[in-house]
Amino acid sequence: MDQLIEKGVRRLEWARAHMKVLEDIRSRLVRERTLEGIKVGMALHVEAKTGILALTIAEAGAKVRLASCNPLSTDDSVAAALKHHYGLDTYAKKGQTNEEYYANLNSVLDMRPDFVIDDGADLITILHTDRRDLLSGVKGGNEETTTGVVRLRSMAAEGKLEFPVISVNDAHMKFMFDNRYGTGQSTFDGFMNATNLLIAGKHLVVAGYGWCGRGIAMRAQGMGANVIVTEVDPIRAIEARMDGYEVMPMIEAAKQADIIISATGNKDIIRREHLEVLKDGCIVGNSGHFDNEISKTGLEALAGKGVRVRDSVDQYTFKDGRKAYLIAEGRLMNLAAGQGHPVEIMDMSFSIQVLSLEHLVKNHMRMEAKVHNVPEELDQQVARTKLKVMGIEIDELTEEQRRYLRGWQEGT
Repeated sequence: MDQLIEKGVRRLEWARAHMKVLEDIRSRLVRERTLEGIKVGMALHVEAKTGILALTIAEAGAKVRLASCNPLSTDDSVAAALKHHYGLDTYAKKGQTNEEYYANLNSVLDMRPDFVIDDGADLITILHTDRRDLLSGVKGGNEETTTGVVRLRSMAAEGKLEFPVISVNDAHMKFMFDNRYGTGQSTFDGFMNATNLLIAGKHLVVAGYGWCGRGIAMRAQGMGANVIVTEVDPIRAIEARMDGYEVMPMIEAAKQADIIISATGNKDIIRREHLEVLKDGCIVGNSGHFDNEISKTGLEALAGKGVRVRDSVDQYTFKDGRKAYLIAEGRLMNLAAGQGHPVEIMDMSFSIQVLSLEHLVKNHMRMEAKVHNVPEELDQQVARTKLKVMGIEIDELTEEQRRYLRGWQEGT
């Protein structure tokens, strides 16, 4: 077996062995054949956990095509193993050009999918723009991440979304664990792989205090950093302060930052005016989905082209001699410079994905063309299965407690 393929197989089987919730669901789907005969087009980060998700859907009877949702996030060994060992149609490589990226997404759509699973909404956007001829055959889709959900809700608000999409991102078993604990850990895995530098004792700025930002700040504080949070939402800013972090505008934070990590899902978070006052030697990285949170045009206007100093680090030298370092070309550092979220985290997120796909297959004809929340019972199912595989038991309400919660007569 080719060494690259063999490496990918080992990574996939390691992930499979630790994705026990998804395996529980896979066993049922293979037995019931709920997904038999459907065509599923997927655009996700092509790495080991995603590979097991795709294989799970295929083993349940579906025809699957998979492309990457980011030019730098593919694990080439996994892509090779999926294609050549497992026989799964896979269109991805690390370091794609923009043209290759969109060509691969279109290759997925060439199968004329019945359902799509997206991360960032590029696949769904293409369906609603350049490939509208395929729209009538698409019955529904899932969206994995915050950035994609924001795009799709905007599309729906304008009346442009033409099939139902389930927001997997908004499931409790996704955002409370994937966004917080997954991003919190994998961001620093990527940081260490890229830089091999210490966190303790540094001024570390977290841009955005959503669930991803919370996780990054929590892990940074645990590793000894002095954490500063920047926010535009007053409620989240107060929450960050009461969680023990400094809060200030980016223009002030940039002056003292040793490290800045952006995790907002918005563009131009670190832009020219912030770069002009950036502390010498500052390392800048992004854990958001797209590479537009850090203004690379602003960086190049001030410092010219970057120089590659490590595999995933570019050095920029300003006219006054200050240096700044950009991780993974400003793309999501936890995957572009690391291996992504821990396996057990993605086990829960991808279990929600599979159950949401099954829900669409059974119910799409009764669902409006809008963004839908994951049904509560699916969240609960994944949570209870996770507790079971962890060997944890919890209490249950007594019947008297249930009556009390349903009633109103009993008071002081």
